[in-house]
Amino acid sequence: MTAPPEDVEVGVDRILTVPNVITLVRLACVPVFVWLLFGAHHQTASAGLLAVLGATDWVDGFVARRWHQVSTLGKVLDPTADRVLVGTAVISVIVVGAVPLWFGLLTVVREVLVSAAVVLLAALGAQRIDVLWVGKAGTFGLMCAYPTFLLAHGHAGWQHPVEIVAWLSAVPALTLAWIAAAAYVPLSRRALARGRANRMAAG
Repeated sequence: MTAPPEDVEVGVDRILTVPNVITLVRLACVPVFVWLLFGAHHQTASAGLLAVLGATDWVDGFVARRWHQVSTLGKVLDPTADRVLVGTAVISVIVVGAVPLWFGLLTVVREVLVSAAVVLLAALGAQRIDVLWVGKAGTFGLMCAYPTFLLAHGHAGWQHPVEIVAWLSAVPALTLAWIAAAAYVPLSRRALARGRANRMAAG
């Protein structure tokens, strides 16, 4: 016997799940990163923490899928954490001077546009859009590049090769991020149309 549709997503309204806790821990580490960089002036330690936060971006999603703990809150919280982490990292690294201003601005503008679009679509009643893998790949690449830029900031001989590695990650990652932003345009139109159709049907 086929299970009713409502049984397909049992537990999606849960709040206290392991993936959500992981995401909240990552968010709580953002102020620690800022303090390490600007308060304690530990550039290497702050770069290391930022690298860990970026590298663990996939953990909450993996746990949610592997142990069937996908939740509505998690679907909102995870990309929000990504936006906060990327935004804070980019602005901080720009302030330090570890990345060219043009590259940092291209990253920030993309994040602002995507975040504003999410808020606007929600206000207009559009259906929620799942995060695209190309966007996640771009975010992951940027979260690898920015701590590497930070680690490479200085005049030591070993830092120049590290900067090259940062650029090898940064350019493809930013390209993927903008490709994802463009891909969200038609998806947003369809989500908005579906949201309107659902409201009309319910009415």
